[in-house]
Amino acid sequence: MTVRQMLMVSAATLFLSALGTGAAFQGGHERAKVVLTRSIELPGTVIQVDFGEGRFDVGDEVILRHVEGAAEAVATYFGRFPVARARVLILPEGGRGGVSQGTTWGHRGGMQGFTRIRVGEKVTPGELKDDWMMTHELVHMAFPDVAEEHHWIEEGMATYVEPIARVQAGQLEAKTIWRDMMEGMPKGEPEPGDEGLDHTHTWGRTYWGGGLFCLVADTEIRKQTHNRKGLQDALRAVVDAGGSIDQEWPLERVFAVGDQATGTHVLSTMYKRWSVEPVPVDLAALWGQLGVRRSGDDVEFDAKAPLAKVREAITRRVAGTGHRLVHEN
Repeated sequence: MTVRQMLMVSAATLFLSALGTGAAFQGGHERAKVVLTRSIELPGTVIQVDFGEGRFDVGDEVILRHVEGAAEAVATYFGRFPVARARVLILPEGGRGGVSQGTTWGHRGGMQGFTRIRVGEKVTPGELKDDWMMTHELVHMAFPDVAEEHHWIEEGMATYVEPIARVQAGQLEAKTIWRDMMEGMPKGEPEPGDEGLDHTHTWGRTYWGGGLFCLVADTEIRKQTHNRKGLQDALRAVVDAGGSIDQEWPLERVFAVGDQATGTHVLSTMYKRWSVEPVPVDLAALWGQLGVRRSGDDVEFDAKAPLAKVREAITRRVAGTGHRLVHEN
């Protein structure tokens, strides 16, 4: 996984009518003709994958498998895929590789979650293996739409959960994501003039500041519960309570549900302060407590560190949910 260059647009609510194969999608200033539709079935969920016009060097099947892997990672982390009906629109882009410009919406009719994402026609298997954006966008489906000033938790949660979900699903090594967190989390620290996460909407505070909130919350929940519960339990409870992207919730409700699931007040207490104050985090001390230290361009783990078991619990492998391709049009 490469170091993140957060280029995606946020998740937002927007009504979108479900479209079949051969239909055209109207989004922003573009129309994309759908030329192929495939479906992925996970327990309780069908994900419709539509391909726009274009030809991938690796073939459509490889792109489809990439979507499957992202969906499996999300279902692994949350215990199930967060919505019953979802759609992913793949827009091929000629003359380039890579995955870019992912956007996810939710609505209350038809598809509950919709992701539009651009994939270069020359994308390579290696680029797909390193891609984080597909999973990041699908993670957005597992959080309700909240007020605009709370955009940091939508993006921060996806920034934090995406790599962990991929490790739990066996798609990444744990050392990779702790290395990336050591590189990325300092970008989320408050700078001079910061007024708290609800009032400071810079790139760093939105993505990595929100991710830092999640990391600290996860660690604190596990400390208070003697590692029996974590942020994952809180976020699963939100999904189980119906808090997916097609719903509008006050952020206070999200955190109340999460706190109840963990038997703590970590999320609500942290939010009261972090939302209005610049709260710095002693990351050097936190990495030391978790037993993560740099070793050249990589990291190594200290199994004797005070919170080593917390670190291990966060990324522990989880059994997959299983999926199958059900039809082609």
